[in-house]
Amino acid sequence: MLYREVSGMPITLSVIKRRMDDHIGQHVLVTSKIGRRKTTKRHGILRETFHAVFIVELDPGKSSFERVSYSYTDILTKNIAVNFDDEQVD
Repeated sequence: MLYREVSGMPITLSVIKRRMDDHIGQHVLVTSKIGRRKTTKRHGILRETFHAVFIVELDPGKSSFERVSYSYTDILTKNIAVNFDDEQVD
């Protein structure tokens, strides 16, 4: 797990962004909560990171749109979980 608290110190948005920067170009699985007991999973490649959001280019044919953006706050609040090659970001 990449983004858990370390030695009792809370994780920050800047730490999450820096760690996401390390994974640009890698395959990613984003699991997001969409309602009560409902989740959606999207596969793609982490393409870009910005100050407040990151962009995932979705695998072709698996979605009606090509790209999706998420905020680092979604990770911090555990509204989404991000997985890179057997590592989980939550």
